[in-house]
Amino acid sequence: MPGTRSGAIARAHRCFDGGDYLDRLRALVAVPTESQLPERLPDLRRYCAETLPPLLDDMGFAHQVLDNPEAGRGPVLVSTRMEDPARPTVLVYGHGDVVRGLAPQWSNGRDPWAVTIEGDRWYGRGTVDNKGQHLIAIESLRAVLAERGSLGFNVKVLVETGEEVGSPGLAEFLERHRETCAADVFIALDGPRQTTFLPEVSLGARGAVAFDLAVDFRATEHHSGHFGGVLDDAGFVLAHALASIVTPRGRILVEGWLPKDVPASVTEAIDGLTIEDMPGVPQGSADWGEPGLSKPRRIYGWTSVIVLAFTCGHPDAPTNAVQGRARARLQVRHTVDLPAEEVVPALRRHLDAQGFGMVQIHEMMNRAMFPASRTPPDNPWVKRVVASLARSSNRRPNVLPNSSGSSPTELFRQILGVPAIWIPNSYPGCNQHGPDEHALAPLLREGLGLMAGLWWDVGAEGHGA
Repeated sequence: MPGTRSGAIARAHRCFDGGDYLDRLRALVAVPTESQLPERLPDLRRYCAETLPPLLDDMGFAHQVLDNPEAGRGPVLVSTRMEDPARPTVLVYGHGDVVRGLAPQWSNGRDPWAVTIEGDRWYGRGTVDNKGQHLIAIESLRAVLAERGSLGFNVKVLVETGEEVGSPGLAEFLERHRETCAADVFIALDGPRQTTFLPEVSLGARGAVAFDLAVDFRATEHHSGHFGGVLDDAGFVLAHALASIVTPRGRILVEGWLPKDVPASVTEAIDGLTIEDMPGVPQGSADWGEPGLSKPRRIYGWTSVIVLAFTCGHPDAPTNAVQGRARARLQVRHTVDLPAEEVVPALRRHLDAQGFGMVQIHEMMNRAMFPASRTPPDNPWVKRVVASLARSSNRRPNVLPNSSGSSPTELFRQILGVPAIWIPNSYPGCNQHGPDEHALAPLLREGLGLMAGLWWDVGAEGHGA
């Protein structure tokens, strides 16, 4: 008998229930792929060349481990299964690198390089960011292939190993291997979703621009008794400059930093979001930021600015002296409705107009960690994915026009010309990037079923179903 959609979903769930998913996750987590440490380069290569390919071999994938164009950076694995050039090709993205393990800081003697199960929590570095999530994509493909006998579409699994350090070399890699990576749609599983009870689709990311503000009156410090009240105080001047950027309750005052002409489909999607208040996750202040905006609009549809660091003098050992220098690092998060290249010039105009011409702006070498990105919510592929997730869960998924954080989404959109869709299977309390990173078992299991349903639906046209 021909396979069924429900049969594929059931196979994906059995992969979880029978322990196969856990066994494979343990093997992935065991490789210490800390991309911040140069000595881990052999582990990054091992992950791409030896650890992941065996999971795809029995599904007919051909593998290429390709060098990163930037010397000293981890490679990229591209595994391809082509069934019919006339059918759609899906590019599945994941990253095999993780942040530092921070082993001494994990609770109860947990090992970041081993999966420890405590109730519904599966602890281990990479269980959610991102090994556990790209494993969901792989195992759900396996379920559909076993049920149907073929996928009904072509698939390329691209796993890079530098996302946690800003994906160095990725743009040049995509330019160099444009044909190898060519696809009709980009689908990635990463990040937390807003609720534990609703599936979610994210269509891009906010961009991030970082820079330093500096006041440099004098290279030397001078006795506070003799010169206090006489010499310009760098700390106060910079503090006043910072205060001119936002109000005491965080409303941005820099003309040119706020988004303009936001599409109606974007605001409608934001207004339709459901956000769950979760224990241990800060809820924020109702009156911080832009007045009159809902929390979702402030997070997903607006600009934010924060002070990452502020130094003046010697904080660890203050001296009785008037300081001649002060410095602060700021970060601006923005949507595609504010081009990154306009952020610093707008601030320069603002500071000059406020009388702070003495405040210097030092741009970072790579000021935009990742560019802002957004696939339109009314894109046909987006509608297709949303309909599939709704069918599988019997609930309309949250649709985020862009995530609140940053990702390499726009590199794929610009260079490959594909719509980009993210389907997260974690939650905000997962401790990613910190000690005790963990996945929630129910979300992993649900994700396997949701993705099996999606892969089935993507291939349905190729099978006349």
